[in-house]
Amino acid sequence: MMGNSDIPQKPFFYAFNLDDMVPQDHLLRLIDRFLDLSDLRQHLAPYYSHTGRPSVDPELMIRMLLVGYCLGIRSERRLCEEVRLNLAYRWFCRLSIEDIEPHVPVWDKGERSDGTFSRSDFRFDEEADHYTCPNGKELRRYNRAFRKPRSGITKDNTINYRSIRSDCEVCPLKQRCCANTPYRKVARSIYESARDVAREVAKTSDYRRTRRQRKQVEMLFGHMKRILKVDRLRLRGLTGAQDEFLLTATAQNLRRMAKYLGTGPPVVLGML
Repeated sequence: MMGNSDIPQKPFFYAFNLDDMVPQDHLLRLIDRFLDLSDLRQHLAPYYSHTGRPSVDPELMIRMLLVGYCLGIRSERRLCEEVRLNLAYRWFCRLSIEDIEPHVPVWDKGERSDGTFSRSDFRFDEEADHYTCPNGKELRRYNRAFRKPRSGITKDNTINYRSIRSDCEVCPLKQRCCANTPYRKVARSIYESARDVAREVAKTSDYRRTRRQRKQVEMLFGHMKRILKVDRLRLRGLTGAQDEFLLTATAQNLRRMAKYLGTGPPVVLGML
């Protein structure tokens, strides 16, 4: 049964509009002007069953593949993660901000384990665009005005917020904050809002369940490559690859059956 995700991209909490977050000169917005997939579902309808669970929307699949090919994302898993987290990709794929849930771990490089303050100890004010340290001082992108406005975005797609050196020199918490540097710097990703959503999802029971399921699949892939030596395919074409994976999965199931079902119950010596 063909799925359909053709729903309007509604505002998030009536204050967030996904369309406003995508720059007018963004590559995907320019491509979208020349892309018309309105007849796609009609052409593919004969290939879908009229019963069963709804599939992934075919337009969503095509748009995700276009994102991957246009932006050089060759891994399908990475493509799924990027579409979940990147607002421009979500807009191009016609996904609202509420469609989210990104069941992927967030790498927090700003967290520290040496006893000093981590990034989470600094409070971010989105409207004022600055951090506030545990001592109540502000960390800003720039501490002086420039004639030509600057974005402050680095090559790593982060923004560095810095404190004032004079504030840190007399701060009673300096040893716990920036003992080896004259001032404190906090890096914030330009996608930190989406990362915050992923952090909240990571606290749910659904996230923990899918993480356990993913580990089971990853273990099978690792066993296939490391133990069964299927690190490359010997047969050519899609049918050849399908045959190899089918035989490999069959071998894995037979090995597990032999391990768990091939041995009888333990024999008690006293009963012989």
